[in-house]
Amino acid sequence: MKKLLVATAIAALMSTAVNAETIKLGVILGYTGPIESLTPDMAAGAELAIKEVSESGALLGGAKVVSVRGDTTCTDSAAATAATERLVTADKINAIVGGDCSGVTTAMLQNVALANGIVMISPSATSPALSSIKDNGLFFRTAPSDARQGQVLTAILKDKGIKSAALTYTNNDYGKGLANSIKTNFEKSGGKITISAAHEDGKADYTAEVGALAAAGGDVLIVAGYLDQGGKGIIQAALDTGAFDRFVLPDGMIGDSLPMAIGKDLNGSFGTVPGTDSPGAAKFGEMAKAAGFKAGPFASESYDAAALIMLAMQASGSSKSKMLKDKVLDVANAPGTKIYPGELAKGLKILAKGGQVDYVGASAVELIGPGESAGNYREILVSGGKNTTARFR
Repeated sequence: MKKLLVATAIAALMSTAVNAETIKLGVILGYTGPIESLTPDMAAGAELAIKEVSESGALLGGAKVVSVRGDTTCTDSAAATAATERLVTADKINAIVGGDCSGVTTAMLQNVALANGIVMISPSATSPALSSIKDNGLFFRTAPSDARQGQVLTAILKDKGIKSAALTYTNNDYGKGLANSIKTNFEKSGGKITISAAHEDGKADYTAEVGALAAAGGDVLIVAGYLDQGGKGIIQAALDTGAFDRFVLPDGMIGDSLPMAIGKDLNGSFGTVPGTDSPGAAKFGEMAKAAGFKAGPFASESYDAAALIMLAMQASGSSKSKMLKDKVLDVANAPGTKIYPGELAKGLKILAKGGQVDYVGASAVELIGPGESAGNYREILVSGGKNTTARFR
């Protein structure tokens, strides 16, 4: 009898192993393009969550989870659409961590995800327009909308006694939405935007753009662009011509590569990037270091995006997007046991038993309204050639 029980148990285990599903998550980010210095850590963050869950054996009866990467380029909507289409139709991905930049994310959603019913959770697409876009309940984001970032930047400008600013923005959905939010909030608070002018990425010379900004004047120059292309070019041209010596840097400008490229002349500039001083953020920082990458901008949001997808799968009992989409808000918010980085197996086991979880994660994520983060920000000060944390807001 004992032998029979052992044999039955072994057979059951073998059956579970044989029948265990392989789940594919697309990690679709701008591995090339104007934020390419940020995406290695972002992808590593998402893939850290994927590895944690896959190795736990706790998802859907022992399912394995793998990452399939695709390149959005950040700015080329056609390329982002093609990459997403390929991953959906050829690689048969179950859901998407991505996109990253707002314009390509919109294209991915409208051209591919909607038609195929694929859930997308973006860690960094921040355009306010994504709050009201038709998404059939498929789109979420772990980074806050730029409607919120405009409010936070305004508070910082007022705290520093800045009364006027010139504003330049990258000429796409992200730049336009962010510039409008900054201008609206700053002027509502009594400040003056002397000029709001678009710039194109990929140019070799920004002297003309800086000339117009300098003519308008301002206490500071707000650069709502990208740290690896046009935004960097604008700052360098402004310094070379003596037009401005202090810059305001929204989230697309925050990353180690910018102070390294500009040097000491960037010291004293300041800005914002999503971030929190929560216990989850500290834990994720330790995990990232142990895994060999940095918990840089949007890396924690990337971990959280992947984690939410997999927790929602467990809550719905299915790896299919059409089933998991209705559980994302449930696992992201109270009530339930709080789940932090490194505790994904714990969360999966609670859900498997019919319990509830409140995923706090690495970015203290709380999803509101149309499935986006309520918003926490880290105030950045460039000091000693590095981005340092001034405070959290």
